[in-house]
Amino acid sequence: MLSAASALDAVFAPRAATFAYRARHAAIRYLRSIANATWFFRVAIPRQPFAPRHVRRLLDAISGKVDDPGFMDYLRELFLSDAVAFELGGSELCRGLPQESELTSTLLNIFFDPVDREVMAIREEVHKKNPRVKDDSVRHMPVRVYAVRYLDETMVVTSGSKMLTLEVRDRILSVLERGLEVKVDRFGSSVHSAVSEKMEFLGMEFQAVPPSVLHPPMSEKAKRARKMYLKRKAAEAQELKNARETRRKKLGLKILNHLFKKVRRGHEFEFAFRIEDEVRQEFKGWAEETVVEYFKSQEHRRHWHRLFTSGDFLSLNRVRDQLPTALVDSYDHLQETLDKFLMPRRGHDITEDEEMLAEEEDERQYEKRIVEDLTELKMRVNAPIELVRKAVKLAGFTNSMGRPRPIKLLICLDDADIIKWYAGVGRRWLDFFCCCRNFKMIKILVSYHLRFSCFLTLAEKHECTKRQAISHYTKDLKVTNENGVPEVYFPTEKEIKMMGDKNLSDPKPVDGALTMILVRLAVDDTSLPCLAHFCAGTDTALYRIRLLQNRLNVDPLNEKKWVQGLSAIHESLNKKCLPLCSIHASDLLLGKITLRDIDCTQLFVDVV
Repeated sequence: MLSAASALDAVFAPRAATFAYRARHAAIRYLRSIANATWFFRVAIPRQPFAPRHVRRLLDAISGKVDDPGFMDYLRELFLSDAVAFELGGSELCRGLPQESELTSTLLNIFFDPVDREVMAIREEVHKKNPRVKDDSVRHMPVRVYAVRYLDETMVVTSGSKMLTLEVRDRILSVLERGLEVKVDRFGSSVHSAVSEKMEFLGMEFQAVPPSVLHPPMSEKAKRARKMYLKRKAAEAQELKNARETRRKKLGLKILNHLFKKVRRGHEFEFAFRIEDEVRQEFKGWAEETVVEYFKSQEHRRHWHRLFTSGDFLSLNRVRDQLPTALVDSYDHLQETLDKFLMPRRGHDITEDEEMLAEEEDERQYEKRIVEDLTELKMRVNAPIELVRKAVKLAGFTNSMGRPRPIKLLICLDDADIIKWYAGVGRRWLDFFCCCRNFKMIKILVSYHLRFSCFLTLAEKHECTKRQAISHYTKDLKVTNENGVPEVYFPTEKEIKMMGDKNLSDPKPVDGALTMILVRLAVDDTSLPCLAHFCAGTDTALYRIRLLQNRLNVDPLNEKKWVQGLSAIHESLNKKCLPLCSIHASDLLLGKITLRDIDCTQLFVDVV
């Protein structure tokens, strides 16, 4: 199927629309860059199978560009044999689940190409009717239509009126219903205000907000704290400089004292090289630094200015008339230089000027923020915290009170495997939501709830207290490998604190790692080959798959008991066994690979 997907991509990818993204984070970054959004809507497609009528239209679109009857028969047989089967409007697409085919994303992009063409035509019409004004002196915000499509999910944003947005929505839904025969939920595709309402798309929440919400100004308390911090840093730097000067002076006095004693005793010094130039240069540098530091003081400058200018008889007119002109000019030039470099300004004058400049700068920044808040809107992206907390509670990381609790099903695993499973879930959450505004909440969830749930699981396994587990594994959850070398799999607190927006093309969602637990079996026969693709290892261990929905006896389609938007591995794989080598078992637990990288056709259940 990979070769078929590559062949179709080579034909249809160059013709694809620019807003038909193949990566979630690329689509989210584009939405985040949209300015002055006023209305938006999401094309809501209810869950429905990709029926034969859809397959017929898809194959007609492919046959219009690919003249290969054998290849078309191959694609038709894939659908007839259910080797390629998926649902529209679901949440299982491109999430690394084993029931998904490698061809799915390519086929969906080809199937929804008529919708992309209609959106491109709408955008071209709007741009022609609302050209951009080239006069820089005029603040002009033209009406624009923006669209993003990722597989079967589409979101349209406009900077115009609601009537324009309704017209755009009706044209897109008409293409879907009449042209592609796809059922559409018109109520779910309602137009919403981008300013006062939130829109959920690609598992995240979008809303247009003023720029000051995304980049709030520093509060007075923060400003005072920053001034105190800078003052403390300057004091520390001055203390270090004074310490260096003290050490220099003590060293110089010791050298001079030693040389003086040698001279008094009649000793002669012979050097292989002359050090006068080096000593002269060193003392010259010290003298210049001392003079610069000395004249930084207002008191010292005022003192020297008073000494140079007091009692000077050359300022008297009767004396100046009797002196040569060159001497008088030299004296005047000296006085100007003294006034320029040595006459200090009054302390309160400097303070007043600095305060005035600071107030003027604050006023300019305030006016700029007010103008931007009144004329501009930026798109804010937030993680759905309530849904994430519900998923944490559903998976058993927390109890009904929201506090960490152990997962007893993991007790049968090795310590390293337990930590790897927690690390895989945590890292996927951090990677997926790293571009969100409230990423700090996800950091707290991983750093506290998942970390301490792991400690409690390890403590439950070894029948010790949480404090003893933290003392043994440390807060970084270090565990020794077979060679006795400590390794860290779970992200450390410092690493989580320094995390930010990453340039990830398409991060793997947490669904597959969160809803599956691998339980290692105590089986002596390890001659079975590893089921990972392109792996020929035979030193394997047997693992049994345990799915979350089967453990809880919950239907993933029931949104009241399940988490909205959280997909699940097909229940036919529950309690199936698979042999894996140590490398691929570790990668699967850490979330580096998914069950799509495993040959699931070779799974078996007959293990005693």
